[in-house]
Amino acid sequence: MERFEQEGIPIKQVIGIGGVAKKSQFVMQTLADVLDRPIKIATSEQAPALGSAMYAAVAAGVHPDVLTAQRVMGSGFAETYHPNPARVADYQRRYAQYQAFGHFVESKTLGGKNEAPEPSESRETEPALNTNA
Repeated sequence: MERFEQEGIPIKQVIGIGGVAKKSQFVMQTLADVLDRPIKIATSEQAPALGSAMYAAVAAGVHPDVLTAQRVMGSGFAETYHPNPARVADYQRRYAQYQAFGHFVESKTLGGKNEAPEPSESRETEPALNTNA
């Protein structure tokens, strides 16, 4: 999400679909806290197919735009998980520690470079297989 926002694409909410999103309230609440964004859980069991149908309806001229298709064809959201401010602060602190550790490891293993090392041109020869076993 950070990269999207660095590129000027704001992310105001997340939409969860199927599987874990519908089965684990704990995971969805944790994700909302970690991302510091509300997470809406789609009601539809086939949300990707429904989204495709909405775009097809717009392309076919059934609806004038995607927002109209969403209003008419959408099945809404089963629930929304909102970030817990106390947990958000804790996860932000832990993420800052994680980033600091990552920078430390990179500085020690890459010699302060901000890029991964180039792959080695030479390969060690692999041992020959013994077929007399």
